[in-house]
Amino acid sequence: MSTVSTEERILSVLEEDAQASYAEIAERADVSKPTVRKYIEKLEDEGVIVGYSADIDPKKLASQSIALVGMDVASEKYVEATRALKSLSAVESLYTCSGDHMLMAEVRADDGDALGDVISEKLLETEGVTAAHPSFLQERLK
Repeated sequence: MSTVSTEERILSVLEEDAQASYAEIAERADVSKPTVRKYIEKLEDEGVIVGYSADIDPKKLASQSIALVGMDVASEKYVEATRALKSLSAVESLYTCSGDHMLMAEVRADDGDALGDVISEKLLETEGVTAAHPSFLQERLK
């Protein structure tokens, strides 16, 4: 018997292929379709699964540029700054993190110039954001 839980097997399949059908997940996780449905509903209700997404290769995305931006935020303005950043349409995702920066954002714009404008005119102008360090994505390797 596997030491990997049913929940972990289902999540593993979803992480590999967010578009997998219940039947595919059931087969790959070695459980029934009703079990898959039950676990997925439970994980969504508990907030473990927060969404489904497509992996994008930025090099093939001719209409957009993407950057991962590490940001530093003044502690006393953290809540207000994160609220403001989450409301920006160019911010695809926002994460708290440990390491060099307090926040990491995936930012998208029409091209490199527009992306630079978002960083300088939106992110850095957000009250409480003290620094933004972009890394422009070029090619997806995996």
